[in-house]
Amino acid sequence: MAVEAPFRTEVVVSGLTCQHCVMSITEELEEITGVGSVDVALNDRPEGSTVTIRSTRELDPAEIAAAVAVAGYAVVS
Repeated sequence: MAVEAPFRTEVVVSGLTCQHCVMSITEELEEITGVGSVDVALNDRPEGSTVTIRSTRELDPAEIAAAVAVAGYAVVS
């Protein structure tokens, strides 16, 4: 059964180049309490990839940036 995740957060992440990158960042973001799903549009923008996070609560941008950094990437917007 899917968890209802009414909050939607979108960030742009630099450095994602392949499905392994997508898997790494998805795993780190899913560790954040309340995150229900992560969707990555790989290289859909000149500055990087759009990452859409659905969650059960509002997420702190610093929390997202920290998880992205653990995976080895950076939030650019």
